[in-house]
Amino acid sequence: MAGEPQDDCLFCKIVAKEVPATVVRETETTLAFRDINPQAPTHVLVIPKVHYPDAASLAAAEPSAAADVLREAGEVAAQEQADSYRIVFNTGSGAGQTVFHAHAHVLGGRGLQWPPG
Repeated sequence: MAGEPQDDCLFCKIVAKEVPATVVRETETTLAFRDINPQAPTHVLVIPKVHYPDAASLAAAEPSAAADVLREAGEVAAQEQADSYRIVFNTGSGAGQTVFHAHAHVLGGRGLQWPPG
């Protein structure tokens, strides 16, 4: 069920501290940790601690949690001293989403091209 931890979700296991991650920030509602396959010098994932499969379902069900993710993405960029950065939400496998727990990628520390891949 959405909102509840999922036994088969990698990010739910990270939130529960069952799987290690390099955590850079944590709040009551979010967790931010380094991506294991970084695409930029700064590549941090910011996730809500509640489980929703993607950003759209999170925003529809818990808009304040979605806002928390965005706020923390900005805080991560500041903490990482990324003057310019991108926040990316991939939704669906066709868009590159591989873990179906809502999450934002914070990318910075190098020039980012447009349009993205």
